[in-house]
Amino acid sequence: MAEMSHQILEKSKIIKAVVIAIVVAGVLLVTAVLPAEYGIDPLGTGKAFGFAKLYVPEQADGENTGLVMQKSHPPIKMEKAGSGPEVKRPAEADMPAPAQQYALREDSVAILVRAGKDLEYKIHMLKHGQMKYEWITNNGDLYFDFHGEPKELKPSKNTYFDSYTIAYSNNMVGTFLSPFEGKHGWYFRNNSDKDITVTLRLKGEYTL
Repeated sequence: MAEMSHQILEKSKIIKAVVIAIVVAGVLLVTAVLPAEYGIDPLGTGKAFGFAKLYVPEQADGENTGLVMQKSHPPIKMEKAGSGPEVKRPAEADMPAPAQQYALREDSVAILVRAGKDLEYKIHMLKHGQMKYEWITNNGDLYFDFHGEPKELKPSKNTYFDSYTIAYSNNMVGTFLSPFEGKHGWYFRNNSDKDITVTLRLKGEYTL
């Protein structure tokens, strides 16, 4: 039987392979791991390759600085969405969309919601008008109801409205297509003992 020969690596080749592995690991550490995991980007490669976007800074107690600690809120039931069944939907809500929308505009506004108080902020939109929005608070969660009220020629005593989103949050971003002409916006309620400022950004087809 012929003997099998095994190639024995020279000591210099083993050392060379180990050095190459260490260098590759070091490059990966500096270019990817440090920027993504620790926010350290000495060469700027994390930003260039997008790894820096993966980093989320932490406070000393381990909480993310970009997030507000979520606390328990009372559950919101589906029955809270919109006006009750006793309020008739006005015929104006089903009118066709106009041939031309409002001119495109962009606004930013600061809304102060006092401790223990509530308020509404609304804009006017035509049917099928489009809008992008973003809002964020400076001091915790608010209860909010994003809703709309159709424009009525003869407003009734009980106002009809549709709720689009109801929740507790400190931040929200979205796009909106107006289902009817009328007022659309947010009802904010501050259940805390501190004043909260909402920074609202809007871009779309509407009027203030």
